[in-house]
Amino acid sequence: MAELTDAELRRELLALGYRPGPITATTRKVYVKKLGCLRAEVAAARRSGRAAPPSPGRSPAGPPQASPSRQRSGFTRDSEEEEGEEEEEEEEGGQAPASRWGTLVLLLIFLGILAVKMVGSGWLDRRDESFNLLPVDCDKSTDDFCQAKQKDMTRAVLHELYNYLSVQAGNFECGNPENLKSKCIWVSEAKDHVMNVTGSSPQKFEAALHWILNSNKDLGIWLKGRDLSGPVSSVEEVFCLESAHPQMGLGCRFRRAVITAITNLFLFFWSLITLWGILIFLRYRWRKMEEEEQAMYEMVKKIIAVVQDHYKEWERNLERYPYVGIFHVRDSLIPPQSRKKMKRVWERAVDFLASNESRIQTESHRVAGEDMLVWRWTQPSYLSDSEH
Repeated sequence: MAELTDAELRRELLALGYRPGPITATTRKVYVKKLGCLRAEVAAARRSGRAAPPSPGRSPAGPPQASPSRQRSGFTRDSEEEEGEEEEEEEEGGQAPASRWGTLVLLLIFLGILAVKMVGSGWLDRRDESFNLLPVDCDKSTDDFCQAKQKDMTRAVLHELYNYLSVQAGNFECGNPENLKSKCIWVSEAKDHVMNVTGSSPQKFEAALHWILNSNKDLGIWLKGRDLSGPVSSVEEVFCLESAHPQMGLGCRFRRAVITAITNLFLFFWSLITLWGILIFLRYRWRKMEEEEQAMYEMVKKIIAVVQDHYKEWERNLERYPYVGIFHVRDSLIPPQSRKKMKRVWERAVDFLASNESRIQTESHRVAGEDMLVWRWTQPSYLSDSEH
């Protein structure tokens, strides 16, 4: 039904016994809905066995006659539909003025914004003109406006100086394309750049340096003298300027971050390997010391056995002297090829016997015309008493 034209919709309604009013864009939906209801009633009547209203082609004589009740119901529906159409037309008539009023209000708002923009820009232009008309000797004035203007100019000089030094320091850190000798830029070079960019005087540049020197805040600019590591107390001592915050690009920062990370990892692994090597060396050293101490105790046992056997043989008159030379014992226990390797073990064994063994006494005797250190076995007193 939505594809029907206005004329076809009117013919269909007339064929079903309904006389429509004017068909417009607003009433079309109502008549389409009405046509659907009439077609549904006709279909229901056919199913119930009643005759359907004849079509215009079958009975050209005239319009069909409906029953009184049907006429009354049709009249009631017609009146209701007409009232609905009138209400819709009234609503449309009320909506149209409201939309016109809304359009008018939006137009007035747009014109007001446009006027404010035009007036505001003109006022700003006039204010700029008043700034341009400032007296040249504002430096000598002490009023608040001139003082604020001087501070603004000094801040502009500091801002440009900070940007210039940070860019130069960043270039120096990122490959040094300008072949700079240092990140510290000469004062004359920095002054020329700032004066060319800002159009300020040398006095403004010196005022900015005074501000940096007397400020307690970190402005990101370092003042350095000829001795780069020494402090600067006056502007006349300033030799070069350096940025504390180099301005570097994303690629340079990424490359430096990667290099720093690799360096830190290398130092970490190098430290780890060094500590591991120290640990391995200490463990080796401790094991060697334990082996050396064990070898020393074995040597002490052998020395005690040799000295004791020599004393027993002297008691049986098998030996000429009751003592035995220390080096003689060493030569009898350690073969010549191992004496250098066993030197420390032998010395520790001799010191252990001198300080911890009471049965062996160290003496000095003249043997074969030479003074020699010897060991003598001293029998415990209770054994001597029992033997006697």
